[in-house]
Amino acid sequence: MSFLNNGADGGVAAVKCALAAAVLILSMAAGDSYAQPPQQDNVFDALQQAVIEASEKVKPAVGHIEAFQRYRQKRRRVIGSGILVNADGILLTNQHVVQNAEKITVVIPGNNHKYNATVVGTDRQTDLAIIKIRPDDFVTKLDYPVLGDSDAIKVGQWVIAIGNPFGLDGTVSLGIVSAKGRNLRLGNMSQFIQTDAMIDPGSSGGPLINLDGEVIGINTLAQGRGIGFTIPINQARTIMSGFLEEGKIKRSWLGITLQPFSRDLAEYFGIPDQTGVIVNLAVSGSPSEKAGIKPGDVIVSFDGKKVEAENEEELKNFIRMVSESETGRQVKVGIVRAGKRLFVYPELAPQPLMDSDEVETEYGFNVKEITYSIFMRRRLESKEGVYVSFVARDSPGSEAGLGTGDIITSFGGTEIKNMEDFKKARQNTKDSGKFLITYKRGREIGRAHV
Repeated sequence: MSFLNNGADGGVAAVKCALAAAVLILSMAAGDSYAQPPQQDNVFDALQQAVIEASEKVKPAVGHIEAFQRYRQKRRRVIGSGILVNADGILLTNQHVVQNAEKITVVIPGNNHKYNATVVGTDRQTDLAIIKIRPDDFVTKLDYPVLGDSDAIKVGQWVIAIGNPFGLDGTVSLGIVSAKGRNLRLGNMSQFIQTDAMIDPGSSGGPLINLDGEVIGINTLAQGRGIGFTIPINQARTIMSGFLEEGKIKRSWLGITLQPFSRDLAEYFGIPDQTGVIVNLAVSGSPSEKAGIKPGDVIVSFDGKKVEAENEEELKNFIRMVSESETGRQVKVGIVRAGKRLFVYPELAPQPLMDSDEVETEYGFNVKEITYSIFMRRRLESKEGVYVSFVARDSPGSEAGLGTGDIITSFGGTEIKNMEDFKKARQNTKDSGKFLITYKRGREIGRAHV
């Protein structure tokens, strides 16, 4: 709901009554049966003033983002929001706002100037992006708000969403924290704040703030009216620091595929009271395989912490527990194997590349780096080559016989082991006319004359 955008007398009166009733209930719960609720107008006015002051404090730092994305041979214009976090022109926004963008511009309220922006880093696993504008000398100093502590927020507390829904700059919406720690399909690292403050198209990347004007989250998406999700600012701060200080995100990895250890599985294994996660696969050469973890093992503790995952949502909590641990450190992992409890000591490795941007070619097909997720999902024999992620209908690539899922191993006579090889080979063939592409499709070798 939004007090600032609702001018109906009936709506305001309803809010006043609700607030007064809440104060009366709290007074009675405290044991003061004679306590009188404060004047309705005083309660309402105090909240309204807090919303106004917090909003005015932060709105000057909420940028209007316009990104021109190119995706699978098509171009589109995307609008979103972002929040300035320092005087150097760094903004936090969503990855989906700036992904595959050929050009990004940002307008900061009050400056009447359109800045060109560059991407510092993106993280698909949380849908966070860090971008940077280049402030011009003649523009006034950039204002930015305080980043708060998202761990300290409480379910039920008032929060304010600020953004540019449908291109309407500086829109303010009031609501509460509906829940914390929401795990969505968006990525394994997501642990969102849920709010009923409105998050509409164009608001993505804008801030969620508390009544003190502190940023506690980056708004990401909505699922129906009154159900919005926000990246906690503590998580966003960690990711931003990784990109600004080292140019990457530090996450740890065990190298196992997992599923929840449900009550049915616990009964089947003969350990009905046991909780944990069950190992489906230990990747060859991974920390888990080197430590002796095997398919069918039930992981019951990690680094001294109990593991519980009866469903997919709880499984993500364990994945985050691993990823947020220090890379290179040996950890104690408790497992149950054939009814017996034992411990193994894997050394956590850096998480491999999980996803990558598509590279669009002038021949009507796109390619991606062969990431760990592609390697596992497609059950590939090798990570060498590049993955064909899209082929446009009636394009030169399609007519030559290329298909989605093919692995390009040679391009214009140059062997392709990774994306860097592909980019160099593609540059070398720009003026060469027709050339040959060698690719793998399953166990078969194919050739395309483009």
